[in-house]
Amino acid sequence: MNFPTIHTNFWDAVIALPFVLCLTQILKMYFHIPKQWIPSLAIVIGLVFSVLISHRGNLTAGLFMGYFYGYAAIGTYASLKTSFNYFRNQK
Repeated sequence: MNFPTIHTNFWDAVIALPFVLCLTQILKMYFHIPKQWIPSLAIVIGLVFSVLISHRGNLTAGLFMGYFYGYAAIGTYASLKTSFNYFRNQK
């Protein structure tokens, strides 16, 4: 079995991650999506962005990187929220 060659670069992280993160938050605010569905929404947005925009023409690479985009957005949001709550509660 041959693994796909996946070309990723700095711009994937600079464009894809903020895009997934911001679009997830916008959809959460306007459509009042329940909290338990937000991580799944981020992964779906990451997959769609990766397959249709970032890695067009290579479905395997698009699916592979789409999961990374979604999970990176989830982790970034969780990290920022935890840090914000910690510093807000410091006295």
